[in-house]
Amino acid sequence: MSHAEVGGPREPRELVIVFIDLSTFTVDARGVDDTRLAEMVADYYERVGGHVADAGGTVVKFIGDGALLVFPPAQVDAAVGALFALREDVDRWLAAERWGSRLVVKVHCGTVVAGSFGARARGEERFDIIGTEVNVTARLPTRSFAISPQAFRRLSPTTRQRFKKHTPPITYIPVDERHP
Repeated sequence: MSHAEVGGPREPRELVIVFIDLSTFTVDARGVDDTRLAEMVADYYERVGGHVADAGGTVVKFIGDGALLVFPPAQVDAAVGALFALREDVDRWLAAERWGSRLVVKVHCGTVVAGSFGARARGEERFDIIGTEVNVTARLPTRSFAISPQAFRRLSPTTRQRFKKHTPPITYIPVDERHP
């Protein structure tokens, strides 16, 4: 997404919505001094930003070890590919750091209100997304990688082969996963 596509007036927009965070981050972070923790978080943000941008997506915001990401619906296959690559990259990096945390990924597709939000008078406006579909994404049940039926239906047949149905509620998880 170009800057022009993510900025501007608020309007309803269909997007691929993604929440990511690190499992057991709080536990792992306890054993690290603040300076080293800040360096690790900065490295994590760089990894996330690179994979997301390469797939045509946007990092809406980082919140500690979590992030809210969006992709155009036409980029859903590229988004899923980038998220698998990101998960592999981050998990390998964390294992090398001797952390038990792993990347958790939640993917959904729906209409949100997208545009500039914030304290306009103080110049603090930034791109954000608001709406029920954001909450649906955040609540997808997984401790690993899950994709909602709404996002799954948008995938190409080839990309769909990377997932299997998991119930209840219905989500799709990578074929090699045993449970969320």
